[in-house]
This record gives sequence, C-alpha cells and structure tokens, in this order.
Amino acid sequence: MTESMAVPALSGTQVAVLAAYAELIEEVGSDDVSFRLVARRAGIAERTVFRNYPTRVDLLLATASWIDATVFAREQSHSIFDIPLAIGDAMRRYDARPELAHVVAEAAMRGVSGAAPAAGRAQLERLLDAEVPSLDAAQRRAVIVALSHLDSAGTWVTFRREFAMGGRDIADAAAWAAEAVLDSIRNRVARQGYEG
Repeated sequence: MTESMAVPALSGTQVAVLAAYAELIEEVGSDDVSFRLVARRAGIAERTVFRNYPTRVDLLLATASWIDATVFAREQSHSIFDIPLAIGDAMRRYDARPELAHVVAEAAMRGVSGAAPAAGRAQLERLLDAEVPSLDAAQRRAVIVALSHLDSAGTWVTFRREFAMGGRDIADAAAWAAEAVLDSIRNRVARQGYEG
C-alpha cells in the first residue's frame, strides 16, 4: 500500500549487519543478540558493527527502518479507496513475521526518524488530494491521521497484545476500520463524479 520508511543509502557492510541482526531477531529475539553475534553472522569484525552503529539503539532503529523498507515493502496503491485492502495485507504480513513487526513497531514508538511523518503519509496525502480535493483541512487531517495509524506495525502489535486477536482477525479489523474512515468521504467522490 503506502511506501515504506525511507532508508538512506546503505553500504554493503551496513546491509550485511542489518540483515544479520534481523535474522538473529527472528531466531532468538532482540534482547539476546550481542554485537559479537551480529558481527559473526555478518562475517565482519565486531568493531565494524560499532563503527557503523555505535549503540544498541542505533542498530535497532536502523534495522527497523531496513526491515520496513525491505521485508515489509509494499506495492503502492493507486486509489485512496484501495488502502483498506493494502492495510489488511500489511497486517497479514506482520503476522507472518511477528518478531520483525515488533521491532518496527518499537522503533516507530521511539521515533525512528525524529519528527518525520509516518511512513506512507505522503502517498496518502497525494491520493486524497487527487481523488477528494474538496475536503477541508480538518477533514483531510482526520482521514490521513486515521489511515496512517491503522497502517502500522503498532496497530498490529496493539491488536495482538491487547486484544489477543489472531492474524486474520487483525487484518479484517484493520481493513474494516479503514473502510469506515473512507465511508465518510465516498459520497463526496460520487458527487464530484456526477457533477464533473
């Protein structure tokens, strides 16, 4: 659906480190992975890992960004009204790789890119402006906020942990909620088509 987090250009060594860390997270969890283990898996010296990612938080945030842009990379939607299907698909993909989804969600809560907008926000804004240009600023913001929140690993983690929902139920619930958000503007699009 929406584009994933932007990942700065990475060197081959950086990709090897991030891929190794992601593999180890899935095997043993993020708490039990040492820099030494990451280095061994990546086939490099431990000091090379430290040179690229001086702290555990640096490594975690970079890995989360890389996971979101590669493991959970998505096709771009061509209509704002395709977003619920894409969100449902994203939830199923998070469910298939839960350890990695948790890392992405944790990084998002820590602010992986500082004050940067949510991943995919620019695409949501572009689609909404193209298809429903008559929204006022408050309505536009409400739709963008709701869809951005629903389309996140954080939503998957919340539904999973707080409501003990299974993968299919999470996908259905998130897609249904996105449809409910978009229902509020469907008539406007139909009217624009009739008048235009």
